[in-house]
Amino acid sequence: MDERRFRKRVIFLIAYLLFAILPVYWMVNMSFKTNDEILSSFSLWPRDFTLAHYRTIFTDESWYSGYINSLIYVAINTVISITVALPAAYAFSRYRFLGDKHVFFWLLTNRMTPPAVFLLPFFQLYTTLGLMDTHIAVALAHLVFNVPLAVWILEGFMSGVPREIDETAYIDGYSFPRFFLTIFLPLIKAGVGVAAFFCFMFSWVELLMARTLTSVNAKPIVATMTRTVSASGMDWGVLAAAGVLTIVPGAIVIWFVRHYIAKGFAMGRV
Repeated sequence: MDERRFRKRVIFLIAYLLFAILPVYWMVNMSFKTNDEILSSFSLWPRDFTLAHYRTIFTDESWYSGYINSLIYVAINTVISITVALPAAYAFSRYRFLGDKHVFFWLLTNRMTPPAVFLLPFFQLYTTLGLMDTHIAVALAHLVFNVPLAVWILEGFMSGVPREIDETAYIDGYSFPRFFLTIFLPLIKAGVGVAAFFCFMFSWVELLMARTLTSVNAKPIVATMTRTVSASGMDWGVLAAAGVLTIVPGAIVIWFVRHYIAKGFAMGRV
């Protein structure tokens, strides 16, 4: 019976991996084909292997600038989100005050709200302040969604740290900033890694706000990829190559925080 269950699990795992990897493989496969081959034939590997699509992305400013713009506002958003979420999560994990549960729930409802709800207010506000088509505009807009998520994740990690550590540090004469930076923060570095990962991923793939709040100077790669239609039709090869390169930053981040994500699953916050 155990052997039969093991076989079923192996079969299910293999089927799941094939199902998950097939779209990625097909996108990589398309990125090395010519557009004529993509549209005219079905093949599991390129017959006319070409790097022209990747060459287009690395030499055309409208393409490679999209990656640079995305990395800039994603980095800004991630840093601000974690910086704001750390003291807020500490307060929720260590103190009890009137309405604390309601405030915490309100934060989470912001995360659950569709981005389209905030689109018009942000558009009017940024137009008035002259922030349209800037990196900081997108970074600040994404804070509405990333800060609540970061607070929720970090609060779970902080609640797992005994309060006696705080009390012992204060008895030893530590100021709060010194205690928080030198003792407490290293204890929750796994939580910081998990929170930073999810902030990065949301800001990296979010399209609606990033496309609406930018036009030229800060246009991200996700917006550039939606504008590949020309008079000659869709440039499938360049679009596939751009998709492959878009996966790379996320894969790199996952590689560095993979152990922290596993700990987040174990603590029930991921």
